[in-house]
Amino acid sequence: MNKNKISWLFSTMYRIRRFEETMLEQTFKGNAMGVTHSSDGQEAGPTGVCAHLTDKDWIGSTHRGHGHCIAKGLDTKKMMAEIFGKSTGQCKGKGGSMHIADFSKGMLGANAIVGASIPLAVGAALSSKYNGTEKDSVGVAFFGDGATGQGVLHESMNLASIWKLPVIFVCENNHYAEATPVEYAVSIEDIADRASSYSMPGVIADGMDVFNVFEIAGEAIKRAREGKGPTLIELKTFRYHGHFHADDPKKYRTVEEDKKWKKRDCLKLFSDKVIKGNMMTQGDLDMIKKTIDSEMLEAVKFAEESPMPNSDELYSDVYVNYEKKRN
Repeated sequence: MNKNKISWLFSTMYRIRRFEETMLEQTFKGNAMGVTHSSDGQEAGPTGVCAHLTDKDWIGSTHRGHGHCIAKGLDTKKMMAEIFGKSTGQCKGKGGSMHIADFSKGMLGANAIVGASIPLAVGAALSSKYNGTEKDSVGVAFFGDGATGQGVLHESMNLASIWKLPVIFVCENNHYAEATPVEYAVSIEDIADRASSYSMPGVIADGMDVFNVFEIAGEAIKRAREGKGPTLIELKTFRYHGHFHADDPKKYRTVEEDKKWKKRDCLKLFSDKVIKGNMMTQGDLDMIKKTIDSEMLEAVKFAEESPMPNSDELYSDVYVNYEKKRN
């Protein structure tokens, strides 16, 4: 892995971390339109996966989708403005935190419905296979452990396996579906084991180690591009905050559990490894941090100064206008 890619990995993880922290600050100030779900703690997952993707590849996201958006290359100013409900937002202020999308980047959209983006990613993969473009365009379905009991996941995995679709199912197992512990709601210890029921590889990755995620995701994506079908990846990870901004995780998680996971913070693991391995210096990391810290200030300023949507926008983007076919 070259230095540019290593630098990109850190930049992306730190950009996600600072965006989530900044977004939460603004939410508590009353600047966000609606509920927000932060993904800080889980940065290594989307970063390690999306490091292998281009704008031609498609991803389906979740209600906790800011990290996916950033890892796929979306603009943080437009994302912040969207959360503020402003007209300059990624979706003109109409989608908010849980519905950010950008087809030009291959981002099919965050989705407030649990598991709903899974068939979208499978559909994108089907389109690629049908058009013979699977070498250049794969689908990635991100979902949480709470979605593994949804029927749509199993239908999608079955269909993807039968047709050998170029899709990767990425389960971000942060151990809690809202406040429900994974061991209470999932009947097996490792969600990756469910892949065997659909004749596809099931692999566990350390969701706190971006290098491990990068390696495992790379193998799965290569396999998909070669026409060998889907893979299920389970990322063992942890979200630092509650289910949403006003949720107090102390009501259902212990202090010891939080400490255990935060000792393996993805940014800390990355920094220790690259400095020890002479891949980057502390000065390199600090320079990236300084740049991104400024970027977040600019994103907030952009969102604050942007106008609210005009009332006429209420009626736009509602219907698709199809050109009438002539007989």
